Amino acid sequence: MPNSKKSKSFWGRPEGVTGGIVMAGLVIGAGILITTFLSPIIALASTVLGLAVTLLVLGAIIFMALDSKMRNLVWYMYKSIMRGITGLFIQMDPIAILKSYVEDLKSNLRKMNKQITKLRGQMHKLKELIINNQKEIASNLTAASQAKESDKRNVMILKSRKAGRLKESNVRLEDLYKKMEVMYRVLSKMYENSEILVEDVTDQVKVKEQERKAIRASHSAMKSAMSIIKGDTDKRLMFDQALEAVADDVSQKVGEMERFMEVSENFMSSVDLQNGVFEEEGMKMLEKWEREGESLLLGEEKETLLLQAESETEVLDLNAPIKVPEKVGRGNQYDNFFDD
Repeated sequence: MPNSKKSKSFWGRPEGVTGGIVMAGLVIGAGILITTFLSPIIALASTVLGLAVTLLVLGAIIFMALDSKMRNLVWYMYKSIMRGITGLFIQMDPIAILKSYVEDLKSNLRKMNKQITKLRGQMHKLKELIINNQKEIASNLTAASQAKESDKRNVMILKSRKAGRLKESNVRLEDLYKKMEVMYRVLSKMYENSEILVEDVTDQVKVKEQERKAIRASHSAMKSAMSIIKGDTDKRLMFDQALEAVADDVSQKVGEMERFMEVSENFMSSVDLQNGVFEEEGMKMLEKWEREGESLLLGEEKETLLLQAESETEVLDLNAPIKVPEKVGRGNQYDNFFDD
């Protein structure tokens, strides 16, 4: 699956919201102060000392506006302060966030395993019901044929109609089975890919936690500021942005995993195999998911799974165990997020 390490802009992050509020407050506050103390400010500016202070302030503002390094330094300091303020209320450490996502993934995997087991049981029952209906259809058609030969018209009509009703029922049940097959294939593949995701994120956390400590030790806030002034990239900032991009990607995949689990749970709870009926709402939710775009967890495999479920030759083996991903020969999907 293709990964993108494009990080969010400052304004797209939680500290950006804080920064926007603070900036708006500063602008409003400055406007109120100027409006309230306009006369004293004019009076002060008319004095020699006031004029000197005014020119000094204007000179500093013009210098910052024209000098790119100074602009970058002020912007860096502003972002750092906003990040510090936001961190008082929201978890901002990307390593800690990734660790919490790993726990969420492990919990979801346990729930998904139970869903797969429950779905497999329902599919076995449904298949048995379809086969029994087929046998009963054949039996009723035979009885109808014999009744016709014996000139027992009422019996023939009764058996024929019963066979017709069973055929109609089987059409609905076979359609239901196809939808269950889609769900089973998707859940199984999501389970497999999520196990890979847990392994990859856990590996990244172990490695990057140590790297981050080393970078933060060697690149203090003062060194970062000096790098900004020199026009160099802030390695600490770039590293944290890469971690945040990983966290964003994992967050979206966890969200997709949980949404599909909700779809499958709602679908399965609407099925009444005893009476061979199911609610249309559950079916519509699944069909809506099928029509949606590419899956982050499945990638191009989503389309393949849907085609396999519709194929007459791709027979699903319900007794086959879920594939266990192997680490050998497989890279970590998040290594490229830290490429320079």
